[in-house]
Parts: sequence; structure tokens; C-alpha cells
Amino acid sequence: MTLHVFGKIAEVTRRDNRSIVYYLGNEGKIRTADDIHIPAHVAEDELADYIADLCHEWATPRYNCVTIFK
Repeated sequence: MTLHVFGKIAEVTRRDNRSIVYYLGNEGKIRTADDIHIPAHVAEDELADYIADLCHEWATPRYNCVTIFK
């Protein structure tokens, strides 16, 4: 699942019942988002809300929400 997190693009993947978050750069670079940890009990349909609660300090007038890329 790809998310727009207050101006940052993040990819969330599930492996072995845990979520791993990566930041996606403009030039195709990928790095682990060590500052975003998602507990195993958070369901896929709750990810955007969970990350919004976790990272709300990043919000700006221009980037004020977390959205899912379709």
C-alpha cells in the first residue's frame, strides 16, 4: 500500500505478520522509515489513520492529511 504521509510518500508492506514502512524518493530511491513502527495488530484498513495519529506533527497547511494512493 502506498501512502502520502503529510508530504512524504511511503510504502507499507506486510511480511511475517508485521508491517515494514519505506520512504519512496523522487529518483526511485527507497529507504526504510525507521521512525514509523506499526504494531502487528493494526489492520490494513486502519493503517492510514494509525500513521496519521503517529505522525501528526508533520502536518502543514499544504500537507494536512494521510491519503492512500490508488
